[in-house]
Order: sequence, then structure tokens, then C-alpha cells
Amino acid sequence: GAAPGALPPVGGYAAARGEIGAEGWALFAILFLWQIPHFLAIAVLHRDDYARAGFRVLPLAENGDARTARQMVLAALALLAASLVPWAAGMAGNAYLFAALALGAALLAISVRAARAGVPQCEARRLLLATVAYLPILLVFMMADKI
Repeated sequence: GAAPGALPPVGGYAAARGEIGAEGWALFAILFLWQIPHFLAIAVLHRDDYARAGFRVLPLAENGDARTARQMVLAALALLAASLVPWAAGMAGNAYLFAALALGAALLAISVRAARAGVPQCEARRLLLATVAYLPILLVFMMADKI
């Protein structure tokens, strides 16, 4: 579901600009990569429900906690890099850059903390809350600091 969830802003961007361009793909990358730690946190929190329903999610796989931890950190790191593209592409200014760096570093730190702890419920909840706050704050800065 990460790609379908990331496509609507790209469609809106293309409708407004008449093309997708690097900026549209940057939006796609941010929303796509954001969904990975967000969903993995949910999957950890509700692993028993997923198991009872027969859904195969990463935390239920063999060596699932370690694999989930690794994917959370990698996705947060990739998200940090992707969030810098709007600034580099000239679609947002320096206030956005500092917000993207601060938010990305915070999300990465929370992901690393969860990974080091073996992704317990309390750390997964903390990561979930961080992802819920991350995206709207980042997008508000992007809109407010448009060049």
C-alpha cells in the first residue's frame, strides 16, 4: 500500500504544474518512505491481531524483530535523504531544510532506539507517534517555506 498511498499528492502536483517533474517524484519518495516505519510500528503493536487474522507481516517472520528493526532504521535514513530533495530542487527554502533535518534526525534516532531495544511495544508506540507527527509538520514547513 505504500505506492498507492504516495500517488495522490503526485497526481495533485501534476494537475497543478502540468508535469510530474523532480518535485513530484520527491513528494512520492517522501510519502512512500514515510509509510514504511509507520506501518512497521503498527505491525509490531498489533502483531497478535495480524497473526490471528492470518496476515503475514515482517514482525511475524523468522527473526522478525531484528529484520523489522533493520527496516525501520533503513527507511528512516532513506526518508531523511528524500526529505532533503525538495530543498535541493528549489521547491522549499532554508526553514524547510532545517525542519527536514531536525524531523528526520529525530525519526532516525527514535528508529535506532527502537532497533537497539529489539522493537518492544513501548518503542513501537513511540515510533508510531513520531511518524504521525512527522509528516504533517514536514509538509507544513514545505508549504510555508515555498520558494
